[in-house]
Amino acid sequence: MPKHDKQAVGQRFLTAFREAGAVEVAPDILLPAATLLDLYGEDIRARAYTTTDPLRGEVMLRPDFTVPVVQMHMTEGAEPARYCYLGEVFRKQDPGDERPVSPRDNEYLQAGFELFAHDPQADAEVFALFHRLLSPYPLRAVMGDMALLMDAVRALPQADARRDALLHHVWRPGRFARLLSRFSRPAAPRDLPDTAAAWAGLRSRDEMDARIARLTADRDAGPLDPVWIARLERLFAIRAPLPVALADLRGLMGEWPDLAPAVRRIEVRTGMLSSAKIAPESVLFDASHGRHTMEYYDGFTFSFAAESRPDWPPVASGGRYDALTAVLGRGGRAIPAVGGIIRPGLVAELEAA
Repeated sequence: MPKHDKQAVGQRFLTAFREAGAVEVAPDILLPAATLLDLYGEDIRARAYTTTDPLRGEVMLRPDFTVPVVQMHMTEGAEPARYCYLGEVFRKQDPGDERPVSPRDNEYLQAGFELFAHDPQADAEVFALFHRLLSPYPLRAVMGDMALLMDAVRALPQADARRDALLHHVWRPGRFARLLSRFSRPAAPRDLPDTAAAWAGLRSRDEMDARIARLTADRDAGPLDPVWIARLERLFAIRAPLPVALADLRGLMGEWPDLAPAVRRIEVRTGMLSSAKIAPESVLFDASHGRHTMEYYDGFTFSFAAESRPDWPPVASGGRYDALTAVLGRGGRAIPAVGGIIRPGLVAELEAA
C-alpha cells in the first residue's frame, strides 16, 4: 500500500483530534531509556529497540506515545489539557520459528489523543470521540475496566504480600493463574534458620531480611478458600453486550460487595455513553479485556477490532492511566488521565478493501 495513504488517513484523524480541542505535540523519536523502560509492561519492554549513546547513555526508539506525552505534561502542562499526535512507533516483532503469514510491522503509524482532567465524563468523552471517528468501519467496540479486577484482587482474604504479588501479575494471566493455584494450597514448608555466617552476594542485609520476612509470612499464610477462586473465574469470564454484562456483575456483586464501587462506576459510564447516542448493547464488555493491554492502564480500557481479521492487532485501543501520572509527577502529584491511539495503516487497509 502506498505510504501516502496511511499518512493521509492519519492526517484526517489528527485534524479530528485538533477539532476536539487537542493541541498537537511531537515527542522525540529517540528517548532516554532508563526511566521509560520501567514504566512499560514486560511485553513492550522486551520489544523496544535500545542502544547506547556515548553522551545520553541508554536510549530507545519510541515504542509508544503515551508515556512521553505524560512525562511532558507532568513537567510543564496545565489542567485540563488535551493533546494529539501522529507519528511512527517502533517495536520488535518475534516471528517465532517460522515467519507468520501476516507479519506485523516493526515500524507503524499511530494517531492518538490524550486527555488530562478531573472530569467524571472523561472516559465517555474519549470513547465517544473514537466511536464517532471509527463508526464508518466494520469494527467491534470492546470495553473493560482494570479497576474492577484490581478491586477484586484487593478484596481477597489474603496477606498483603500475596495480594501484591497477584496485583503485579494481573496483566499476565498465565502467571496469575499459577500464583492463584499455589495460594489455594497449604504453603510449602521452608527452613529459614538463623545463622551467624557472613552475608554474601549483591543484595544488602536489609534486602535479604525483607525477603526472609516475606517468605516467613507466606509460609504462615492459610490457603485461599476455593470459593474466591471460583468468583474470580466467574468475573474474568464475563464477556457480553454491556447491559447483559452489567446484569452479570450485579449478580456477582450480591455475594462480593467489594465490587460495588467499580460496578457503579461502570453503570454511570454506561449512562454517559447512552447520553452520547451510543447504544450500550452495541458495545461488548469483556472483564478480562484490560489484562491484554498496556500495563499502565489501571481503569477503563477499550479497543476497536476488525472481527473479520483476527490476525490483526486492534485498529484502535486506549484506556485510563491515573497511576502513571503519579509516577511521573513531581512529588507523586497525580492527574486523572485517559487516552487512546488509532492505527491509520489498518484503517487504510479497511478503506482499500
